[in-house]
Amino acid sequence: MIRIHGIAKSRAFRCIWAAEEAGLPYEIVPVGFGPESKSPDHLRINPNGKIPAMEDGDLVLFESLAINLHLAMKAGPPLWPAGDDASRALQWTLWAATEVEPAAMQWAYNTYIRPPADRDAGQAAMGAAALKARLSVLETALGAQPFLLASGFGVADLNLASVLYGAWANGFDFGEHPRVKAWLDRCVARPAAQKARALREG
Repeated sequence: MIRIHGIAKSRAFRCIWAAEEAGLPYEIVPVGFGPESKSPDHLRINPNGKIPAMEDGDLVLFESLAINLHLAMKAGPPLWPAGDDASRALQWTLWAATEVEPAAMQWAYNTYIRPPADRDAGQAAMGAAALKARLSVLETALGAQPFLLASGFGVADLNLASVLYGAWANGFDFGEHPRVKAWLDRCVARPAAQKARALREG
């Protein structure tokens, strides 16, 4: 049994979605952002004192996107693609973490996460501009394909869409990037995504 430590209103949402897509049995071990994430028990699972983390037998992992790669490899095709597409899935996952998420979070912190008095409109605008630059790369990469890889929906889409989920759910302007918006809509409408979203949004 896979054990996902965290709560759905965190990056653990990504791992719940991945477990649902993979069709693997899992349980959620509720750990929030408070003192419980710094408890000795949790620090044995994630020494960073953050969520999520995962246990799969003797394997313990932290970092949500790494957990998702593991779950996809465990499930196999179509979630984990074959051949060169496996390398492309790694590329898009790292791109999501290093290029997209910092910009998305700069915008998010200054538009809906922090209390209004702590938000910086200039920082929000800078984050939005940086994110739009990345979305232009994605707009071109998608072309006429419904998903990132020709083989169809897989962990590349899941990891990138889950990083962009906060922007999608909180009113980011995707107007300049219609292919990205249509792709995101397809991803988050999948049955597995809807199950994870019900936990996060409920």
